[in-house]
Amino acid sequence: MKKTTLSFIGILFAIHSIAQTDSIQVQRKSDTIRIGGMIILKKGEPNEKRRVTVTVGNKRKERNSNISTAGMILDLGFANWVDKTNYTSAKADNYLITRSGASDLNENDFKLKTIKSVNVNIWFFMQRLNLIKNYVNLKYGLGIELNNYRFKSALSLNESGINPYNTSQSIPHSFVFRDSVSFSKDKLAADYATIPFMLNFRTNTHDTNKGLSFSAGVSVGYLYSSRNKQVSKQRGKERNRGDYDLEKWKFSYIAELGLGPAHLYGSYSPNSIFEKGLNFMPYTVGIRFSNW
Repeated sequence: MKKTTLSFIGILFAIHSIAQTDSIQVQRKSDTIRIGGMIILKKGEPNEKRRVTVTVGNKRKERNSNISTAGMILDLGFANWVDKTNYTSAKADNYLITRSGASDLNENDFKLKTIKSVNVNIWFFMQRLNLIKNYVNLKYGLGIELNNYRFKSALSLNESGINPYNTSQSIPHSFVFRDSVSFSKDKLAADYATIPFMLNFRTNTHDTNKGLSFSAGVSVGYLYSSRNKQVSKQRGKERNRGDYDLEKWKFSYIAELGLGPAHLYGSYSPNSIFEKGLNFMPYTVGIRFSNW
């Protein structure tokens, strides 16, 4: 799977490099020089002293080409999950640890602070490959997904180690327990390197700021960083890195809706982000800052 993904990345970069050659062509006319989006125009009669004006930006309608490229697209949104955990089984397998006599962990303990659970995506580049007269395109790219899940309850994630309530018991896998302190910040962060593939439909092929666009498809992400970050008066700031039995690969259904320059995006994974124990299907929704 890793070799396949690396091959995809190589192919995308190759296509991206080829597409860039269109943006640096120099076009000459009798009194005009165009370099990419910069226009140098000579004005005045032949017997007059000509003046030169420089215009940055192409005021012509978008020229339809087979490959269109956009770089550094930013997404800002919210991250959450659909909880399908079997809590009885998770407790029995020691993935959920509670103090003797205390209530068991349940779905209420894993509810998130909606406003503070954020998703930030940075797409290094995206491209559209013309399929049908630029009205139907294949859209793909490469970027990173940064997800912060903020817990409402005081939960701590631990790699394999000692049961905090029974120091004579060693637990050979990751587990979650209800902590004894109150956190002002308690989050699980999961970051992925991601490749999206979408089928794109456009109603206006000449002006990206007009018309309706819709894209839908899938993405494949690889988990390259995960951590449990906490802030409390008793312990200060703590950042504990670990994989916490998170799935290394994330498969998601994705979609994007554009109305003129405004774009919305969303994603949903039908698989849990945890390998075992907890069964959370993550989803995101937000605004995409792009006029492309």
